Amino acid sequence: MRKTMAAGLAALIAMYFLGGMSARHEIFPWPQLSALRKMVGAEKPAAPSRYTFDDKGRLIGDESKTPVTCPPQTDRTAVLLILGQSNAANDGGQRHTSNYGARVVNAFAKRCFIAASPLLGSTDTKGEYWTLLANNLIASGQNDSVILAPLAYSGSEVARWATGGDLNPVLVDTMKQLQDSGYRITGVLWVQGEKDLVMGTTAEAYQEHFMSMVDTLRQHGVEAPVYISIASKCLEPSNGGFKEHIPDNAIVRAQLALSKSGHGIREGVNYDALLDGEDRYDDCHIGGTGAEKVSGAWLNLLRGDHRLESSR
Repeated sequence: MRKTMAAGLAALIAMYFLGGMSARHEIFPWPQLSALRKMVGAEKPAAPSRYTFDDKGRLIGDESKTPVTCPPQTDRTAVLLILGQSNAANDGGQRHTSNYGARVVNAFAKRCFIAASPLLGSTDTKGEYWTLLANNLIASGQNDSVILAPLAYSGSEVARWATGGDLNPVLVDTMKQLQDSGYRITGVLWVQGEKDLVMGTTAEAYQEHFMSMVDTLRQHGVEAPVYISIASKCLEPSNGGFKEHIPDNAIVRAQLALSKSGHGIREGVNYDALLDGEDRYDDCHIGGTGAEKVSGAWLNLLRGDHRLESSR
């Protein structure tokens, strides 16, 4: 028994010194054991995904998309440039697809795809309600076709869209791509403000940055109305927000003032007032019932403006 223990102890000591010498001089078996450990303990490569993103998290590819020839624009075509943060992006709780095939398309990078959530051009991969709005615009008889050009970044503040902001060049590039595709934007839909409320952006600063973005639109030939939504509500720290919402705040005051300032800016949908708690699946982002309400409100607003302009 003692001989066995002594032999075992001698073997352990020998292995210890052998391991030390092997590691010190990088000789067998240290390099082989080290490589084996790295191989076994290394992180597994990411599983293949149908989605492709750019360096800002913007969805730029989706293998499930159906490419189609971009439909020509007529006087009954709506070309909607959609801007803002998560509630304008692919963060909805319900997905939608075109009910009219290639009459409702997602325009991106000078190509067109049958519209279906998530839309190329915005961040995230959940649902959205712009495709539902497009379906409703055609069903109402107002439009024969709808071109959706989304460009929305989750968590983006208004300063990023102004001249000098990192999203301003992307906005310019998107406008140029639409123009190169033969499209004239008929409406700019802006849904943003939640981030700025949390950041404490003043009403004056919000207005200044927003007007800088509008100047960018005008400088690049966009004459369409710019609809600014009333949007400042995104609750709970899990969403980067507060526990409670104060309706009368600096961001809402800025948005209301901008909607009355002229320059082709019009009041959009009031998300803060329209949506109840059950319409937001996580106290911030829009669920199925919220999508129905918001798309319906946009439909009524765009139809009303269309009738007004047609009567002039």
